[in-house]
Amino acid sequence: MIGISTSGNSENVIHAFEVAKRKGIRIIGLLGKGGGKSSRLVNQSIIIPSKSTARVQEMHILIGHILCDLIEEGLNLKS
Repeated sequence: MIGISTSGNSENVIHAFEVAKRKGIRIIGLLGKGGGKSSRLVNQSIIIPSKSTARVQEMHILIGHILCDLIEEGLNLKS
């Protein structure tokens, strides 16, 4: 699963990570502001080292687009 939290402390995201962890699901966290509480729950994190919510969100959007592009290429969906 992939979870996104600008602060790393969003309660709903933390709860989802905890449930996924109990079920043995691998977790990737797109986090900001040092990773917060979420950084201890994920298997892999991409932490945007900025305290600016706007900058963190912009980078999360960019990373999402890059991941989608890589997946499309990997599945030969690009025309």
